[in-house]
Order: sequence, then structure tokens, then C-alpha cells
Amino acid sequence: MDQRMSERISNVVKFIVLLVFGILLMMPFIWMVSVGFDRTANITMPFPPRLIPETISNFNYGIVFENGRLIQSYINSGIVTTCSVFLQVSASLLAGYAFSKGTFKYKRLLFVLVLCTLMIPMEPRLIPLYTLFNSVGLLNSFWPLILPTVINGMLIFLCKQFFDQLPGTLREAAQIDGAGEFRIFFTVYLPLAGPIAATMVILSFIWSWNDFMWPLVVLNNQDLHTVPLYLASFSLENGTSLGGLTMALATVSILPIVVLYLFLQRYIIQSIALSGVKGE
Repeated sequence: MDQRMSERISNVVKFIVLLVFGILLMMPFIWMVSVGFDRTANITMPFPPRLIPETISNFNYGIVFENGRLIQSYINSGIVTTCSVFLQVSASLLAGYAFSKGTFKYKRLLFVLVLCTLMIPMEPRLIPLYTLFNSVGLLNSFWPLILPTVINGMLIFLCKQFFDQLPGTLREAAQIDGAGEFRIFFTVYLPLAGPIAATMVILSFIWSWNDFMWPLVVLNNQDLHTVPLYLASFSLENGTSLGGLTMALATVSILPIVVLYLFLQRYIIQSIALSGVKGE
């Protein structure tokens, strides 16, 4: 058997293995979508679970899209997520560039402090943050959901690592032409940061859209509830009596993340590919 044939066999085996694991990982999602099309699941959940319902019906999804509270929660999540993603990605790009290419005092110490924030989970920060926003009268508004997310140590770290891969000679050439730091960032480095920006948009979008615990603490008004809070309240009110409708709601709630990823996956792959290239 020649080397080319062995490589083909190896590639086929790898493809089959990855395909099997991919299907296994997709099974819960496929089952969730399937139950959403099963009208009888509102009476009793099918057991054993089946991937294709006996009678396919769009009844549950019709109710979902006619639900006023779900639409309002979509609008709320859209406002919070859009603001959070924009501010978080913008701040992370600027901070990552500063830590990578900038020269200022205590640069290493400040970057270490940024990394230290990654070791502090959300739970210990709940009470201090709640007290802070309560003292300034911002509870039951979108501000507590947006402002704490502006500075994110993980995204700043990713940006710094990405800008480290870009050659510093670009900055030196721009400085020779008389460009300042902000002009260098916006005209030289930012156009090259598309892949890492797309990756950060996906991560920030997922974190903000799926956030449950912090909105549960600061939002008591149902009119301000985000999608995860609405899903939780719907599940508590109905339990498993409306399993099909619950699964339809869950499917619709993750659609924005799926669509966003499909649009940005090309840039994410570029980011992964560039992460191992060191610029000179």
C-alpha cells in the first residue's frame, strides 16, 4: 500500500469519527427542535425520546411568534446584547492594542491585574455590584446589565495576543509618517483585526444573550425581562405540562446565536489560523 492510499484511508477514518461525534453532539439540539414540532408533547413528553414526531405540526411555533411577552423579551435582550457587545469589543480592542504595542509605565503590572480578574467568578461580585447600582438608583433598568460587561479580561487577553502577532514595523512606519497612536490604531491595526473582532463578537454575544443569574438579581419588572428570564418564568409556571411549547421557545431563543455564528464563522477560522503566525 503506497503512502497516498494510506493517507486517504486515514482521512476517511478521521472524517467518519468526527462525523459520528458531530452527530452525537447535535442530538440534543435535534431532539429539542423535533419536540417543538410535536403538538402531543404539550400533553405528555414522548418516551422513549424520538427524533421525528409522529405528527409534525407548527402549532407550538405559531403560538411562540404570537406571544407578546416573548417578543418583548427579544427586544430587551437585543438592546442589552447590542450595547454590551459594542462597548465590550471596542474597549477590548483598544486595551489589547495598548498592552501589545503601547509603551507606558506599569504596563506589565496593569496587564497582570487584568488577568487576575479572570480568577474572580460572578458569584462573589453579586452583592457588591447590587449594592453599587442600588445606591445610584439604577436597579430595574438595563444599565446594570451593560456597564459591568464593558471591561472583560478574557477579551482583552485575546486582543493582546492577536496584536502581538502583527508586526511592530507597521507602527514604526506610521510614526515616521507623523501618525499619532489613535490614528495608527484606527487606520493600520484595526482593519487587520477583523478575525479577532468577529471572535469577540460571538463570545460577547453568547455571554450577554445567555446571561441569567445577574439579570435575575437586578430585574424585578417583567417588562424588562430578557429571553432567559422569560424562559425560566414560563417553565416555572407550566412545568412539563407544555413540553412542546417550552422546546419551541428554547429553539427560538437560540436562533440569534446560530445565525450570528453562521455569518461570522469564516472570520473565526481566520483568527485561529493567524494565532499561530508570528509577525516580524
